[in-house]
Amino acid sequence: MRPQAEAMKALLSQPGLQVMPGCGDGMAARLMQEAGFKLGFASGSSISAMRLAMPDMDLLSFPEMRDTVEAITTAAPGVLWLADGDTGYGNAIQVQRTVRAYARAGAAAVLIEDKAWPRPLGHNGAKLVVEREEARLRCRAAVQTAREEGVLLLARTDACVSRGFGEALARLQDFVAEGADIFFLDSPQSEAEMRASVDACNGKPAVSVTSPAGKHFMPGDADLARIGIKVAIYPQEILAASVRAIREALAGLKGGPRAPMPTLPELAVAVRSADYLALDARLAGKG
Repeated sequence: MRPQAEAMKALLSQPGLQVMPGCGDGMAARLMQEAGFKLGFASGSSISAMRLAMPDMDLLSFPEMRDTVEAITTAAPGVLWLADGDTGYGNAIQVQRTVRAYARAGAAAVLIEDKAWPRPLGHNGAKLVVEREEARLRCRAAVQTAREEGVLLLARTDACVSRGFGEALARLQDFVAEGADIFFLDSPQSEAEMRASVDACNGKPAVSVTSPAGKHFMPGDADLARIGIKVAIYPQEILAASVRAIREALAGLKGGPRAPMPTLPELAVAVRSADYLALDARLAGKG
């Protein structure tokens, strides 16, 4: 197993809840590391927003995601990264290619889910899923490559919304049987459903997602820990803060109140100017 995957597995075996912010670019990743976060999520929704200024509606291509994952892991190597593999972008062979590419880009774990791809139009953006057997085969292919590459596999089901909680729970149990390492049941509607999903994981870690647009059961961190969730993912907190800060800065440039700004030394730390200059001096034979 790769060292970063070993470290994530060890961290998730410890008591208590871990908070995992999501990010969509290298700067956000670097600031997460600076803030001391141990875990991070290379979030498809944040990457789609930061890279394309578009919603998370299956608009990003596999190469765009892979390049951004590598930028994120390179900018913050001290964070253990979960990479959003979405549906794997194709059939089971492409699912394996996605897991392999993210592992080699520095991810400690890769997320693969059971949504239909490409997303069918005309359903108001609904999360439609593939048939259960196809979902199981997708998970099996992902687990096989995760083992070969030495990373962890997070298996996610989105079946709650379109097919009901019972079907979603059955899929989660399938993913446990296939050997996935971490699990996520999207859109539980109550504490009872979230607890049942944790129980279905058979002792392996379960995650939750708290999103501003979410319409599901989203308790606070203390309650998540009490229920048995191991990782609380916040995929869009940094994105939302970035949008607000940029708008405020632009409004100030148009004559409004000037937004608070970091100092030049603070900016230099954020972009690692000292590291670059030290490397520049060494390569020039002056260090």
